[in-house]
Amino acid sequence: MRALTSAIAALSLILLMAASKNGSYRKITRAELRDRIEGGWAGQMIGVSFGAPTEFRYNQQIIAPQQLPVWKPDMVSNSLQQDDLYVDMTFAKVLDDKGLNASTEDFGAMLREAKYRLWHANLAARRALKRGVSAKLSGTPQYNAHANDIDFQIESDFIGLMAPGLPQAGNDLCLRAGRVMNTGDGIIGGMFISGMYSAAFFEKDPRNVVEAGLAAMPPASPYAKVIRDVLNWSAQYPDDWIRVWKLINEKWDKREPCPEGALRPFNIDAKLNGAYVALGLLYGKGDFSRTLEVSTRSGQDSDCNPANAAGILGVMLGYKAIPSKWKDGIPAIADQKFSYTDFTFRTIVESTEKRALALIRARGGREEANSILVAVEPPKPTPVALWDDYGSPVERIEAVDSRWQWKGSWKETVQERRKDRRVMKIASEPGAEATVSFEGTGAIVSGTYLPNGGTAAVYLDGKLHKTVDVVSDEKESRIGESVWHAFGLRNSKHTVRLVVSGKPGPGSTGSDVSIEDLIVFR
Repeated sequence: MRALTSAIAALSLILLMAASKNGSYRKITRAELRDRIEGGWAGQMIGVSFGAPTEFRYNQQIIAPQQLPVWKPDMVSNSLQQDDLYVDMTFAKVLDDKGLNASTEDFGAMLREAKYRLWHANLAARRALKRGVSAKLSGTPQYNAHANDIDFQIESDFIGLMAPGLPQAGNDLCLRAGRVMNTGDGIIGGMFISGMYSAAFFEKDPRNVVEAGLAAMPPASPYAKVIRDVLNWSAQYPDDWIRVWKLINEKWDKREPCPEGALRPFNIDAKLNGAYVALGLLYGKGDFSRTLEVSTRSGQDSDCNPANAAGILGVMLGYKAIPSKWKDGIPAIADQKFSYTDFTFRTIVESTEKRALALIRARGGREEANSILVAVEPPKPTPVALWDDYGSPVERIEAVDSRWQWKGSWKETVQERRKDRRVMKIASEPGAEATVSFEGTGAIVSGTYLPNGGTAAVYLDGKLHKTVDVVSDEKESRIGESVWHAFGLRNSKHTVRLVVSGKPGPGSTGSDVSIEDLIVFR
C-alpha cells in the first residue's frame, strides 16, 4: 500500500513538473467549462445573425447606428445557414473523427468533398484540392490568390473553444488546419482569434484578451503590427473608437491582394477585419451589446467580425451571463441542425467539451471530482511563412484598356457589382488569344468562374507557365476570381498571353473563358 501511495505521489509530481514548464495550473469546474463553451457558440450565432444584413454593404465606411438591424430573438435562427458556423463545425468534425492528431491532409480531405458553397480562399483551396494539389499546398500563393483572406480566421473559433488556457496547443491546430486554405496572415488570423478564445476562459478584461491574441502571433508579421497599432491607439483614445477606426483604415486598408478587392473599397483581408474584431472587444469593454455594435459598425465583413467578437466575449461571460435580450431565441432552435452538419447547438457544445477535456489531459491537465486542472500555457508565437513581400497591387488594367491585344472571337459582356460596372471578354473557340504586358513583381488575370468553363494555356514571357480552367465547381458563376496568377517575379517588364483551348474544364460541358482585367503587383 505504501509503495502504491509513493507511486501515485511520484506520478503526480511528474504531472506537476510537466505543467510547471508551461506555467501553472488553473482550476475550472466542469459546469463552468460547459457554460463558457456554450457562451462561445451562442456568441457566434448571435453575432453572425445580427450582422448578416450589413455584410459587405458598407466598405470603407462606418455604419450609422440607424442602419443597424433591430434585434429580435428569432433572428438568431439565421445562424443555422451561415458558413461562419457550418464550415467551422465541419472542421471540428474532422477532430471528432480522426482525433486530436488529425493531419493537414485530413482537413483537406474534408474540404475537398464538402458540398456547401464556398468563397475566396476556401473556394480556391477546394478547386485546387479537386485538381490534385496537396492539402499542404492548396493554401499557398502558388495555387491560391486569396491566401491572406479572412477564411480560416472565421473558422478558427472551434480551436480556441477546445483549448482553454492552451494557446500553444491552439496554434498547433491552427497550423495544421489553416494551411489548407491560407498562408501567412491568413493562418495568423486564426491564431489571433483562437488565442483570444483560449485566454477568455480565464480572463475578464477584454484588453488582456486582445494582448493574449497578439502574443500568440509572430511579432514581425503584418497582422501583429496591425493589432499593436490598435492596442496603442485605443490606449491614446480610450473613448473614441471612431478615431481609431479612421487610423486603422488610413494605414492598413491599402494592400488588399484579393482579386475581388484589390484597389477597390471591398476588403476581405484577414488582418483589417481582425482589427475590427479587436476594436469591438476593446471598446465594448465587456458589454455584449456594445461589443456587437462596434464590431458591426466597423463595416466590411460585418457579420463575421461580430461573430468572432461576440463568441470570444461569450466565453468570457459564459452563456448564463449573456443578456436575455440576445440569447432568448436560442432554446427554440437548440435541437435544429446547422446546414451541412449533424450538429445542433446542444451537440456542438457537447462535442467541443469532449475535445477540450481530451486536449487538457493531453497537455498535462487532469480532472479532480467536479473540477478540472488546466496546465495553462503562456501565449507563444508559432513561425508562419509570410508572403507579403510579393508586393502590393498597384494597377488594374481593364479588359477595355488598349494595352490588351485580342485575337479571335471575343464577346463583350457587362456586369454590375458593388456599384462597379465590370466589362468582361469571353471566348470559347480554340486559338482565341489575349495578351498584355506589365511591369512589376506579380500579376493576376481576373475573370469569372463559370459552370460551363473551359481551359486555357497561359504563357509568361514567352514560356508556357500554366494550364488553367475557369470551372466554378458550383452551379453558379463567380465573378472577380483568379483565372491565372504569378507572384515573386523579377521587378521588370513581363508579358502574359492566354490562349483558349476550346476544350471543357473538369466536369464542364462548355469551353468559355472569361477575362475582366489584369491586376499588377509591385
